[in-house]
Amino acid sequence: MDPIAAVTEEFSITGQLLPEDMTAIAAAGFRSVICNRPDGEDAGQPPAAQIVEAARRLGIAFAHLPVATRDIAPADAAAMRGALAAMPGPVLAFCRTGARSRAIYEAAIKAGGSAPGVQDVVIVGGGSAGLACAASLLKRRPDLSITVVEPSGTHYYQPGWTLVGAGVFAPEATSRPMADVMPRQVRWIRQAVTAFLPEQNRVRLEGGSELAYRALVAAPGLKLDWDAIPGLARSLGQHGVTSNYRYDLAPYTCDLARRLTRGRALFTQPPMPIKCAGAPQKAMYLSCHRWERTGALAGIDTEFHTAGAVLFGVPDYVPALMSYIQRYRIDLRLGSRLVSVDGPAGVACFEQSGSDGLRLVERRFDMLHAVPPQIAPDFVRASPLADESGFIAVDPATLRHPRWSNIFALGDAAATSNAKTAAAARKQAPVVAINLLAALDGREPVAAYDGYGSCPLTVERGRIVLAEFGYGGKLLPSFPAWLLDGRKPTRRAWFLKDRLLPPIYWHGMLKGREWLARPQAIGVGR
Repeated sequence: MDPIAAVTEEFSITGQLLPEDMTAIAAAGFRSVICNRPDGEDAGQPPAAQIVEAARRLGIAFAHLPVATRDIAPADAAAMRGALAAMPGPVLAFCRTGARSRAIYEAAIKAGGSAPGVQDVVIVGGGSAGLACAASLLKRRPDLSITVVEPSGTHYYQPGWTLVGAGVFAPEATSRPMADVMPRQVRWIRQAVTAFLPEQNRVRLEGGSELAYRALVAAPGLKLDWDAIPGLARSLGQHGVTSNYRYDLAPYTCDLARRLTRGRALFTQPPMPIKCAGAPQKAMYLSCHRWERTGALAGIDTEFHTAGAVLFGVPDYVPALMSYIQRYRIDLRLGSRLVSVDGPAGVACFEQSGSDGLRLVERRFDMLHAVPPQIAPDFVRASPLADESGFIAVDPATLRHPRWSNIFALGDAAATSNAKTAAAARKQAPVVAINLLAALDGREPVAAYDGYGSCPLTVERGRIVLAEFGYGGKLLPSFPAWLLDGRKPTRRAWFLKDRLLPPIYWHGMLKGREWLARPQAIGVGR
């Protein structure tokens, strides 16, 4: 078999194929084959009928569209375009050398005005935001052609890592194979995106090929910048240094908290924005509650170093949280940012702000739960979609890009002021779905996102302060106060976090079931 040359992500060419080549073609991921060579051109050339029989045994679609020269007739170009529109991708076309297949493909593009194989929607990112949006789109328009670009083979329920760190959940309960959660109707490309090309309605993939779209959903998440703090990355997972922000480290958090009986425990929070702004505190409260239950709390000095000027950004929830700061005798240090870690020496260095300006303070530790700074992915920051923050610019209500009307962003990568949580993505997904379909139909956005985010603050094992709020810190509770007052620690909120939210995530949000997530119309307040 001759080498295969990719023309686009969905279309490749090669020389003469043989029936026995079909096994390798299927293994390479091709779902359709087009023969552009007339039968009988060369002695020993297998007829197309033999190749189609081998292809169909392997579930590969096959079309025979013979052309004799590179001068392509309009009827041949139209036939090629029709085949490309009807056949599942990616498609491999062949002739004697591949040259005629390239020529007829280019003629098909010119005949139709745009490249065959253009997807209705390309979604960058297979995390909670990307998959929820794909499911919401398919719920409303099942015949859409959607491609999800996601390099990871595993999908994580990241909100569960706090409870892994507390020994409540097993790590395996928070992960599933990506293939098991990817909607069956979409095409999954397991590659990374390296560039957005909005002027051409394309994205570039790591292999250099490009993927064309009518509409784009950008949901690539954010980057945990471990290397921004010297010494942190090489200390993680040893020397008492851990973080619930990584799947493989959350069990180490549990192990450290269980083994520590005396000493100093440091918990840190970097400047905003970060994933789930309450997560750094959750790890601390649950560790302190363990020490309280075992009688070790009196022998452990706990410090919370947060770069922020307040304990929590929404004042209504601060009184309940402060009561636990006092109960666990936590040394709260506002305006204190982790700047370096010496794991072997057990020393962390902080830049602390005070009335006399900034100063560096070293603190010895026996346990350090560190949270890294969090920024937009490199290819996002370098793209024309980014605003001055490096995240993807969007209208905060419609989640549409201000410059390109067929581009939307949601989840952690969007430059919105809401809390970056899975609950936010759950509310954003149907808004993007509705507004994207309006864009495909040539209409203006009709749905609005109110900035909703939720942070179940696990202040002790069995009780949670359920923070729910939108833009500007406006309280947006899902339940009446008589049923569940989120400003107070309750067992009902713990039951919601522990028992209800995981199945809602796996079987609701990722399946397009928009429970308690119905979008509001533009101009309608909540």
